[in-house]
Amino acid sequence: MKVFGFFAAWIHGDPRKVVYPTDSYGQFCGQKGTNNAKKAILFYFNILKCASPSVLINLQCPTTQLCVPKCPDRFATYSEMQYHHRSNKSYWEYYRQFCKPGFDNPNKPVRFNNPPNKPLCSAVSDLCRNGPFQSCASVCVCVCVSCSLHPPYSGITSLLDAKEVGMKIFEDYASSWYWILIGLLVAMVVSLIFILLLRFTAGFLLWFIIFAVIALVAYGIWHCYEEFVALKEKPSADVTISDIGFQTDFHVYLQLSQTWLVFMISLSVTEAVIILMLIFLRNRVRIAIALLKEGSKAIGYIMSTLFYPIVTFLLLAVSISYWAVTAVYPFTSSGDAIYKVMPSQPNCMYANLTCNPETFNKSNITKVCPGSQCMFAFYGGESPYHRYIFILQLCNLLVFLWLVNFTIALGQCTLAGAFASYYWALKKPADIPPCPLFSSFSRAIRYHTGSLAFGSLILAVVQLIRIVLEYLDHKLKGAQNTFARFLLCCLKCCFWCLERVIKFMNRNAYIMIAIYGKNFCTSAREAFFLLMRNVVRVAVLDKVTDFLLFLGKVLIAGSVGALAFLFFTHKIPVIQEEVPSLNYYWVPLLTVTLGSYLIAHGFFSVYAMCVDTLFLCFLLDLENNNGSAARPYHMSTSLRKILNKRNRKR
Repeated sequence: MKVFGFFAAWIHGDPRKVVYPTDSYGQFCGQKGTNNAKKAILFYFNILKCASPSVLINLQCPTTQLCVPKCPDRFATYSEMQYHHRSNKSYWEYYRQFCKPGFDNPNKPVRFNNPPNKPLCSAVSDLCRNGPFQSCASVCVCVCVSCSLHPPYSGITSLLDAKEVGMKIFEDYASSWYWILIGLLVAMVVSLIFILLLRFTAGFLLWFIIFAVIALVAYGIWHCYEEFVALKEKPSADVTISDIGFQTDFHVYLQLSQTWLVFMISLSVTEAVIILMLIFLRNRVRIAIALLKEGSKAIGYIMSTLFYPIVTFLLLAVSISYWAVTAVYPFTSSGDAIYKVMPSQPNCMYANLTCNPETFNKSNITKVCPGSQCMFAFYGGESPYHRYIFILQLCNLLVFLWLVNFTIALGQCTLAGAFASYYWALKKPADIPPCPLFSSFSRAIRYHTGSLAFGSLILAVVQLIRIVLEYLDHKLKGAQNTFARFLLCCLKCCFWCLERVIKFMNRNAYIMIAIYGKNFCTSAREAFFLLMRNVVRVAVLDKVTDFLLFLGKVLIAGSVGALAFLFFTHKIPVIQEEVPSLNYYWVPLLTVTLGSYLIAHGFFSVYAMCVDTLFLCFLLDLENNNGSAARPYHMSTSLRKILNKRNRKR
């Protein structure tokens, strides 16, 4: 059914509707092989009519739209053309290209509703000559308004200002793109160095963070105590939170001694919990630190894994491109051209009804609504294909989510296989197989495609349900049914939790698939029970790793962003002359900062996958081996010391 739907979309779809603008007669502007081949620009008779709220309802602008070869470059009215046409016929030759097809009478009298001084949309303001449409791109909207707009049309000026800002931002990118690339390369090098340094500084960094948190909480307790004592001596010390009730100004609560007492008790409990957990879970923390160090060693031996996110990025780009192109075809289904009545009067009973342009002038509509026109609206139809376009788009979205999740799953399984080969090598690096990343990728493609696709499909279905729930929630925002909204909120929360659980289980299932090569269900079950038998270690390692990697991402993005800020604001005297002239220095600055964070996230996702793989291998090593000559431990020497384990010789 899905394949048939996509085949029908590619058969019936017509992406020309996205590439080419369409005039009021349903013809494409700039399409080769037609009369409009050299008319690639869409010209609006009166762009001000497009500001009407009815445009959002009818999805069309109630003004004539023509395909023209270029934007107008002079301001002229119909009466002025008639005056100059008597002495120079070139005026009419220029003016007629902006008239409706079939109009060929330069001497036709001006009607009452078109006074001589009113531009008949053969005029052009400075916008089309010197503004952002100077180059007259493939879709140039020529505006027939004077330079001074009245207050009712002030929204147009806001739109033009926004376009001007967009052009300035584009100019900033054009003049600073190579410096942006340099900043991203710096972020890549810094990320690589940071991961390698974690091999030597993971222990120090983690213990520093733990004791820094303890010190900050202790300072908070002391500060709350000082505020509590100071407010306790004031005359209004006996006022409580319940006495003043709910206040929108939260600063009022800070004037109460009871508030600081609550803060002090909360921080004291937090401090006690941290210290107790540190005392009783100190071995778990030491194991987490040792695994972080071991992960740095594994990446040091298999450096190619750091660049695997590039492969994932390319596969994701292909998936997104496929989805985007396939989604365009159903929306551009080439059905019949639909024409609708565009009245010139506000109270026309035939407004927005379907009409036939061939018989429109002979119908009763022109008599009831004088001045109305039968204009092209859109392409569509009543065939089964057109009725089920929404279902086809849902199927396309499901396949898109499936492809994205499969790409991520393939990357996780590939990295897990490479790092597992490192862990199970008894003598490192001698026993590590050659090209471990390529070998793992080949195994995943050859033997585990079905398991990865099945796990990805489960996650894609849950994500699709979440998207549908978000769509329903958006539609029900104005509803008065409180129970329906409450039920929808509960469903959204449940499916969000379900998605998080499935992602966690899929990740560990892919690791087990890479280690043992079993199917998805068996691997997921074994991974689940293995983690449940070591739930405390899992919780400690997961939080420790996430916090450390988040700190690294922020550190890298912040440092590269600070360097970019100093550069683009001319704060570095050595290379001050190399800084490009910018309209907004924050454009490249935000790009470099955000790009640095994404690059760091790509590198650190490899590091996180490495630690998770080594952790599951470590748990399997503890359960399946006893240190004898027949079943020696494969864990590192530091881990064996922490657990007081050792391999016995023969």
